[in-house]
Amino acid sequence: MARPPRNRPHFYVEGGGQAEPYTSPRLVITGLPPARARVAHAQKLERAIGDAVAEGRRNLAARDEAIAEGERGFYLEFEVPAAERIALDSLENRPAAIELVAVRPVADGDEMVSATVFVPERSAEFFARKIEAYRDENTRTGKPKNEALVTRIEDVRLAAVRSLFTDEIALFPQAGRQAWWEVWIRDGRLGTLRHVADRLNVALKHHSISFPERDVVLALADEETMARLIANTDAVAELRLAKDTPTLFLEMRPMEQADWAGDLVGRIDPPDALAPAICLLDSGATRAHPLIEPALEAADQHAYVDAWGVGDSAYWNGHGTSMAGVALYGDLEAALADGNVVELRHRLETVKVLPPAGQNDPELYGAITAVGIGKAEAQAPRRRRIFCMAVTSEVGLGRGRPSSWSAAVDQLCYGGGDRRRLVVLAAGNLRGEIDVGEYLDRNDLEEVESPAQAWNALVAGAYTDKIGIAHPDYTGWEAVAPAGDLSPASRTSGIWDRQWPIRPDVVFEGGNFAHDGVNAASAIDDLQLLTTHYRPQMRLFETFGDTSAAAALGANLCAEILAVRPELWAETVRGLAVHSAEWTPAMRARFNAAGSQAQKMAMLRRYGWGVPDHGRALMSATDDATLMVEDALLPFRKDGSAIKTRSMNLHQLPWPRDELLALGGQDVELRITLSYFVEPNPGERGWTRRHRYASHALRFAVKRSLESLPQFRQRINRAAEAEEGGQLGAAAGGDDWVLGQIRDRGSIHSDIWRGSAAALANRDAIGVFPVSGWWKEKPGLQRWDRSARYALLVSVRAPGANVDIYTAIANQLAIPIPAS
Repeated sequence: MARPPRNRPHFYVEGGGQAEPYTSPRLVITGLPPARARVAHAQKLERAIGDAVAEGRRNLAARDEAIAEGERGFYLEFEVPAAERIALDSLENRPAAIELVAVRPVADGDEMVSATVFVPERSAEFFARKIEAYRDENTRTGKPKNEALVTRIEDVRLAAVRSLFTDEIALFPQAGRQAWWEVWIRDGRLGTLRHVADRLNVALKHHSISFPERDVVLALADEETMARLIANTDAVAELRLAKDTPTLFLEMRPMEQADWAGDLVGRIDPPDALAPAICLLDSGATRAHPLIEPALEAADQHAYVDAWGVGDSAYWNGHGTSMAGVALYGDLEAALADGNVVELRHRLETVKVLPPAGQNDPELYGAITAVGIGKAEAQAPRRRRIFCMAVTSEVGLGRGRPSSWSAAVDQLCYGGGDRRRLVVLAAGNLRGEIDVGEYLDRNDLEEVESPAQAWNALVAGAYTDKIGIAHPDYTGWEAVAPAGDLSPASRTSGIWDRQWPIRPDVVFEGGNFAHDGVNAASAIDDLQLLTTHYRPQMRLFETFGDTSAAAALGANLCAEILAVRPELWAETVRGLAVHSAEWTPAMRARFNAAGSQAQKMAMLRRYGWGVPDHGRALMSATDDATLMVEDALLPFRKDGSAIKTRSMNLHQLPWPRDELLALGGQDVELRITLSYFVEPNPGERGWTRRHRYASHALRFAVKRSLESLPQFRQRINRAAEAEEGGQLGAAAGGDDWVLGQIRDRGSIHSDIWRGSAAALANRDAIGVFPVSGWWKEKPGLQRWDRSARYALLVSVRAPGANVDIYTAIANQLAIPIPAS
């Protein structure tokens, strides 16, 4: 699409007669002697650049230095004739640290080209001096100094956001509307941009792309917010609109799709024989798809009923093959467009649990799930795997009460002995038309579907960052969900009774819906993920979304963790997914961060603990160190004929005490996640103290900075007694935790403490202790002497601090972490 011609400025000069408009692309002013024309042009530019620099200095004086970072400066936009582009190089000056950052592409018919430079405050007079020298001084050959540059400059102004936008101007986001921008960052300033974006609450994608002299990261902002980001940092070089629509691939002819798929196949590094697997319990999969075959062996395809066959079904619209593409690649669009080698570190297994046509009886799905899992494990008994199921049912929902299916999933996860399984489940989708006016209200009222009541599974809801609509058929349409908010079809546990787990646990990308302002919303291709189509002989790509896509992405993350750390327990992998999650700015904006416990619980039951971060789940940075403890305790003991609670485990951690004390009053963050599996007892008998669902429960508490270890033990003992008496969250109260008492639901608990580094330095012990369950209340079942294992994850974050916390902890890891 051609860029619309810009309006050229018209300048009027005095001549021998009537004033005439200045329209020449070079400095040729008819009717004026060369000397006067030289002076007139210099004076015009001096006025323009003087105004621009003065405005830039006023902006610098007004900015908040607590937010700003990087060298103080501003951006100037120059206009030169398109035919004189050679002058652009002269706008840069290394000694003055003036850098040419962006040049707007020239469209057919454009007479001018716009170039933007960053000018440090210390070099603010650089161009004014150049123009003054041009006006008043000559070279040895008698020509005006700086003539090659100054005569080619038509105009100068203080740059705006549009000045840095190098895509077609027609793509520039509408006023007041958020969009995802590609932010091209000046060399070495990615950290600066991240720090300023964090202070301005601008959402940035974690991953970036690096090129010589530039890094590229995605930022969510409207034009006004982007202007603030630019004004408070020296990092931004140029801006483009993020291109994240799968429509390009879907509208290709089959031969073009085959070319793109073939290119990706040539870049695949297939999984090795020992790679972990994602086992999909779904409608089967089309192994013949060229993008699936490298990771799916024929022997790893199964069916609940052998007569069904293992291939995918048109009845289910190829749902299993769509799941396979996302589970293997994530959003396939990124892999197709990247151009780099794609290393597949996990493989696929499929179990067809949906018949080729019609429905299974929902009441039998617990047995179907167990048989399907058993078939995969019998084929490769030593393989590490993540099970993933997006099949859900509305039958038997009851505000969080377990169903036979969800209890079967819990039993499969618990496994007995040391065999544990991690199952990733979809939260389920709203059914029927999506009314824009009901968005979020209906999501909060329609509960998560069975079997996602399961305590031990990782339950994935859907959020979305997809808001860009590019297809001309949808001009004027708008996305239903704002970027970073709940995907329009995702269910929640907003109406669940308080004793049941938080659901979803986390949310992953599930696509968005769009509407025209009149009709019900639609899941258009521009706002969905790209995946594999079940009939590759017809077409290779398909769009996909909702909580099915989110569950597949959740399994993808868990498999990536297993690929890096194959020895980790299932409880630990689930814990890392939750531990790495954060609420987006859009989520936090829905609720007052310092609000009531009821508000925080509503946020939890809608979004879980937020969006997991792959990088944080897989590694620790120098200012973000994560400790993992895998341990067990005996929760109960027999005292005569009575079963009583046993003592806690006390973990004294390798704390970076000196580094934290050096930070003094700087704000830091401590995050703790406790993950364990329970043995279910789902009989519906009123859920009284004696008839509990969970075999046991565990809690964590952290030593306070002025507390001795004996005092800490006494506090935990009192808290355990209080919880036995019905006071939920007794160990978490009154200690400046973000969630506090409401974190203790289900069998995974995660919370954040924020305070000064000095206060954190002495909080160097964590207690894990048991509270009652049916193992204790039903001694006749002989479970009271069973061990309860758990994963404890601890992170210390000091964002922006110039201190290496990771190394300080790593140096102490040779010392065993004691538990007593």
